[in-house]
Amino acid sequence: MSTETDTLLDRRRLRHRLTFWRALAIAAVVIALFALGTAGDRLSELLGEKQIARVSVTGTILEDRDQLELLKRIGKADNVKGVLVFVNSPGGTTTGGEALFAALRELAKKKPVVAQFGTIAASAGYIVGLGADYIVSRANTITGSVGVLIQWPEVSQMLDKIGVKVNEIKSGPLKAVPSPFEPLNTEGQEITKSMIDESFHWFLTLVSTRRNIKPGSIPGLTQGRVFTGREALNYKLVDEIGGEDQAVAWLRKTRHVDKDAKVVDWKPQSSNPFGLWSLVGSAVEGLFGRSYVGRMLARDPSLSTLGLDGLVSVWHPSEN
Repeated sequence: MSTETDTLLDRRRLRHRLTFWRALAIAAVVIALFALGTAGDRLSELLGEKQIARVSVTGTILEDRDQLELLKRIGKADNVKGVLVFVNSPGGTTTGGEALFAALRELAKKKPVVAQFGTIAASAGYIVGLGADYIVSRANTITGSVGVLIQWPEVSQMLDKIGVKVNEIKSGPLKAVPSPFEPLNTEGQEITKSMIDESFHWFLTLVSTRRNIKPGSIPGLTQGRVFTGREALNYKLVDEIGGEDQAVAWLRKTRHVDKDAKVVDWKPQSSNPFGLWSLVGSAVEGLFGRSYVGRMLARDPSLSTLGLDGLVSVWHPSEN
């Protein structure tokens, strides 16, 4: 009797173990299939398939070392025959746009680069577009906003009212200018304005050189206005109205990219789908969909414009 009981218990233990390992194997297969399905650039690169690398520049533009390294990697990939840069950004820091522009121009020495504008490609987003050989824009894309600004809060009057005094010792009168703790004096205004003007001149020179136009001849351009895609085409700020199909067609027709080269998403190393956080983020977004909770949990923190330091080239409609 004891032997039969022991045998029954052993069978149950064996059944539980088999169930566990089967579940583990199924989970491993699901994760592997998910990873292979989303790691398009890595898989295609390993197989040596001809492709058009699609790079997305979205949200607030910062100087992102991972993204810059990605562009270098694309330049070294022999199987990449062309590059499609999708831009959907209101801008960001001026240095962020500058870094991407320089990286794209370096990449363009090795591969043809086309930019496709989404809903918005303004300020530093437009700088990124200038780094491409050709720009395709939607008819209603918001673009332009050529300009540079620096913003800071000034709370000195509030501090006076609540009885708070900020003490400081600095090496020179222009150190830490502008400061939120004191009004900007005339000398500080002149220095800050000079810095803005110099960066603005650099931006205008980019537009003039890359688009072969005179910025002063376009109504409102030097005042920082935005344009629709149709207006931008009329003023030669973009080259064509359309979307990804038109951008890819330009690569194939003008730069003779192979017709069998498929479009493959390339993402920075930190966004590698094999990474644990990327898997968790994808799972959260899949679980909650595009609800408010899902967007909050899966959101890239770089999309927030809070905490932008330095010179900024960004467009946002007034809330007033």
